[in-house]
Amino acid sequence: MTAPLNPLDRAPDALPSAFLPPADPWTDPKWAGVQWTVYRGVAYDLTGFLRHHPAGAWLVRLGLGRDATALFESYHLRPEVAAARLRRLPVLEGFPVHAVPQSPRPNDSDLYNTLRARVRAEVFKGSESQGTHRSGAGPAIAAVLGAAVGAYALYALSPGAATGALLGLAGAWIGLTVQHCGNHGAMSTTPWVNVALGAGDDLIGGSSLAWQYHHQVSHHIHCNDDAFDEDVFSSFPLLRFDARQPRAWYHAYQHVYMWALFPFMQLAFQAGDWSAILQGRTAGATMHGASVGQRAAGAAGKLAHYFLLIGVPALTHGWAATAAGAAAFVAVQGLVLATTFAVSHNVPETKPSADGLSPASAPLLTDVADRDWGLQQVATSANYGGAVANFMTGGLSLQVEHHLFPAVFFGHYPAISAIVADECAKRGIPYAQYPTLWATLKQFVRYMRDVGRADEMAVVPCGSLVGGEALAARAAQLARF
Repeated sequence: MTAPLNPLDRAPDALPSAFLPPADPWTDPKWAGVQWTVYRGVAYDLTGFLRHHPAGAWLVRLGLGRDATALFESYHLRPEVAAARLRRLPVLEGFPVHAVPQSPRPNDSDLYNTLRARVRAEVFKGSESQGTHRSGAGPAIAAVLGAAVGAYALYALSPGAATGALLGLAGAWIGLTVQHCGNHGAMSTTPWVNVALGAGDDLIGGSSLAWQYHHQVSHHIHCNDDAFDEDVFSSFPLLRFDARQPRAWYHAYQHVYMWALFPFMQLAFQAGDWSAILQGRTAGATMHGASVGQRAAGAAGKLAHYFLLIGVPALTHGWAATAAGAAAFVAVQGLVLATTFAVSHNVPETKPSADGLSPASAPLLTDVADRDWGLQQVATSANYGGAVANFMTGGLSLQVEHHLFPAVFFGHYPAISAIVADECAKRGIPYAQYPTLWATLKQFVRYMRDVGRADEMAVVPCGSLVGGEALAARAAQLARF
């Protein structure tokens, strides 16, 4: 009698899909050495294109090893032109695209397409093809770097609490403005200028490399998503920024004790940055495209920061003065950065509500692949102030416009904000705008008090899955982002 055929003994090509092992393009030898990305369901080989990208290879590397659709479409004011260039690159036949978590698709958003068309026509009048949207940063660069050089000179000559605090303010200004915009590739049409300005993050104690993945790949693409936006969950369980997270008894008091934690934010970044550089992953994104050279440069940048902040003053003025100055630098910079960043996405309008009535509920309580990406950016961000606040915060005060147009120099945001507010009003879309930082800061404190006491919301559905299965599925996706 002939033994029944074991399906696993058959040739792989003849196996039904149910018997095939799950495809894994990150470990499959077939794709080893291929610099791949996925755009709208098609896998492309970017190996030969990296050094030819007009804005620099480092921006393209953010999209390697993942579905880069949202990165691609949100960074080009004329995505149809860029897409035409992309389609001339080699297509990877047989690539398991289905194994790659799908990115949101900004170009499927009528709101976003309309806003982008109006910005091109009304603000840049077609000149964005010559790079006008990345122009005009000279005065901001001079002001921020001039202040930083002056503050460091005072600190190096006379380290102490006062000069350390002043240096912390200058470092925060770099963090809010030139490094932030530079790492988005938005300060200049010349790639090395953006890289040099982005490296300011390393000198103030951060990591430009880790920040690019944490901020651009995780936060910008999945703003206020409790599973995929690192800014939502990286401070948990100390701070609960979202009602979809479990609640502990001490969260009821977080609006009070958070002010004691914010001055230590940079110390938390130190641990996270070193982990990212050594392991190739931030809390919210795997650094698939980070080269060995980039990671080595990231480590060198961290060491340079320690030398400038601690080594130089310690050699000339001793450890006591240096300790006081470094502590003041860390505390002031952390407090300023935490408050100016956190308020932009943590007020009632920007978070989902259990009754589904908040503006952010519709996009955030929808599966990632089905979301209106443009609506999500508007609904999960809040603005404050005007042109002065925009200059002092590098466009972070106009957070809605920054999230919609991250590759545009922040000097253009006031003009763009008028268009966004007008279009939202026409469509009946809430547009969160506070008159001052103080006004939004008060709302932030109230929100942190309320969310610290709120019951835990149900897990967002993941396709047809609910509850624990949905959470497990989202965790599996996050491991590949």
